Amino acid sequence: MTGDNLLIEVTGVTKDYHGLRPLRVEDLQIGAGESVALLGVDAAMAEVLVSLITGAQLPDEGEVRVFGRPTKSITGVDDWVKELDRFGLISARAVLVDQFTTEQNLALPLSLEIDPLPPDIRAQVGQLASEVGLTNEELGAITAVLSPGAQLRLRVGRALALRPEVLIAEHPNALLPGNESLRFAADFARIAAGRAIAALVMTADPAFAAAIAKRVLEFQPATGKLVEKQSGWRRWFS
Repeated sequence: MTGDNLLIEVTGVTKDYHGLRPLRVEDLQIGAGESVALLGVDAAMAEVLVSLITGAQLPDEGEVRVFGRPTKSITGVDDWVKELDRFGLISARAVLVDQFTTEQNLALPLSLEIDPLPPDIRAQVGQLASEVGLTNEELGAITAVLSPGAQLRLRVGRALALRPEVLIAEHPNALLPGNESLRFAADFARIAAGRAIAALVMTADPAFAAAIAKRVLEFQPATGKLVEKQSGWRRWFS
């Protein structure tokens, strides 16, 4: 893949985050429209990696480039926020307002007018809800009573609201049972392909990883190497 098509490049990176060992990433590249699942990254590492990719933190060593520019060149809050809007982040760390309805929470990235929602915002919210698989009943429910699966789909909808170029998900299936996890993976893959959007998904589940992304990498924390995991038929004929 040529440099012009690369949206994320993490090269020779080390970041001390006061864990058992520093986070090391030897070489991670994600191109436009490419979906990648990353195994072997725990929750703490995932948070640090997301911060490095989005420019919230800088590496101690190495370089992170996003959308063709090094993150160290991002100066000032306005510049950083502009770059951050190009990412859609799916994380349990992203706050949902429990007392709001799902519809209101889904509208927040688009407008602060949520009671009542303007007609154009309601229409956009309805399209997002349909795309991520939220029912009309779930859309009208208070967010606090939603199932883990519906809350996850709400988070995906919010991440998509501003039409980002890259989706990044931190262990999205952690609270989902196996059958629901694979259904979500299929829906996520459909959405990413339909929007021709790049995606990086961190998970501990190899089956989920294979279902959600076309390329699966296994992270080796001691060295920072990323080893590509082959699909079943490729292993058979290797």
